[in-house]
Amino acid sequence: MSVRYYLIAASVLAVPFSAAGQEKKIERSALPATVERAVQAETQGAIIKGFAEELEHGKTFYEAETLVNGHTRDVLFAPDGTIAEIEEEVAFDSLSANVRAGLTEKAAGGKITKVESLTKKGKLVAYEGHVKRGSKSSEIQVGPDGKSLAHEE
Repeated sequence: MSVRYYLIAASVLAVPFSAAGQEKKIERSALPATVERAVQAETQGAIIKGFAEELEHGKTFYEAETLVNGHTRDVLFAPDGTIAEIEEEVAFDSLSANVRAGLTEKAAGGKITKVESLTKKGKLVAYEGHVKRGSKSSEIQVGPDGKSLAHEE
């Protein structure tokens, strides 16, 4: 096969990964001052597990990974300190019947090991299920009503 074929194949394969977030662990001291102030306010009473800098769709965000009352709560901050997104672990049994059914259907026989609510700009937009099928792990999402989303958040 020609070199051109391999270049086209490589560029096609790279496209899905370029839109996805790229995350690197950072120290708290690397946070911008505006984000540090927001982290202090938003994580009171939480155990801080770590920090990351993420590049999503060409924009930089900062994530504080925390534990609150025994469950995970990750907060994504814009550089100006505003909250862009919160992922918070929720008990499967606490979800509405529609959400439980939607996640179970999308898990397609896999074991749902963890569920997180996904809040953007103060609005619940999805529930994300972490699914284990044999040795493989994946994530699934449904809307707040338990229905499939038109696009993945």
